[in-house]
Amino acid sequence: MNPVHRDFFDGGAGEERTLRDNEAAFRRRRIIPRVLRGTGPRDLRTTVLGTDLSMPLLIAPTAFHLLAHPAGEAGTAQAARSAGVAMVVSMAATQPIEQIADTGAALWFQLYPQPDLDFQARLLERVTKAGVEGIVVTVDSPVLGTRTRDLRNGFTDLPPGLACRNMDGRDIAMDDRLGWPHIDRLRRATDLPLVLKGILHPADAALAVTHGADAVIVSNHGGRQLDGAIATLDALPAVLDAVGGRVPVLIDGGIRTGTDILVALALGATATLVGRPVVDGLARAGAPGVRETLETLRAQLDHALALAGAQRPAELSPDLIA
Repeated sequence: MNPVHRDFFDGGAGEERTLRDNEAAFRRRRIIPRVLRGTGPRDLRTTVLGTDLSMPLLIAPTAFHLLAHPAGEAGTAQAARSAGVAMVVSMAATQPIEQIADTGAALWFQLYPQPDLDFQARLLERVTKAGVEGIVVTVDSPVLGTRTRDLRNGFTDLPPGLACRNMDGRDIAMDDRLGWPHIDRLRRATDLPLVLKGILHPADAALAVTHGADAVIVSNHGGRQLDGAIATLDALPAVLDAVGGRVPVLIDGGIRTGTDILVALALGATATLVGRPVVDGLARAGAPGVRETLETLRAQLDHALALAGAQRPAELSPDLIA
């Protein structure tokens, strides 16, 4: 991959403290396995907001897949369909939602709330018509994070011929006036499941439920927004307490192995989202590379479940983690 584009995918905000700590938070945890549980073959299947998954994993929304490989987002979606997982399509996708949906993959769509409400309504209508099964609202981006690597590399625009194909020629607007009334309007505007992504504070998790969110994603944008923000795994327990089981709680950020997935599930997450490893697979070999990444995570999770003494993810519990 072009090193400038590689830095775009790999980099974080500021000094990249949060980027590093997302992974370190998983390394700080240890599993206390149970034995003699007679698990037999494991069953990784789960359902989140009506979307059936072959394992508790979704592909996190990541921008500009055509920078990584000519197969683009459609190649990623093809691999998701083959692996039986869902893909959250980024608003900054470099291929149109209709082309991505033609793969037959289970799709959710990630939305940055836009100040132009008429355009936002048209976009919601478009992605709904394409068959997406949920709307993921990114709520941690009133302004764009300071991406040090991109500034150093002068990466401010896509190469000629590439664009955010679902934006009708517009730039994606960040809105520093964004507040809960905007979420209320979105809730009224769609019957699809509404998921808020970027929740770290337990008070915001409780408010999300109050304002009609069907699920929340504990996320710090992969360490790409506020440098110094808490690692997502460290934020997860308090968010779970605030939600109190009323809606599913998902998590992204720093998940690199199937054992990481097990740790997040044991601490209470319903499912996980994985971003950078998927882009790595895409860059390496297109759709087959993404499929290899997903199947590696599946095999690792299955193996970790067996060694931890669980047959299915729902049997995992916080007492297994130190």
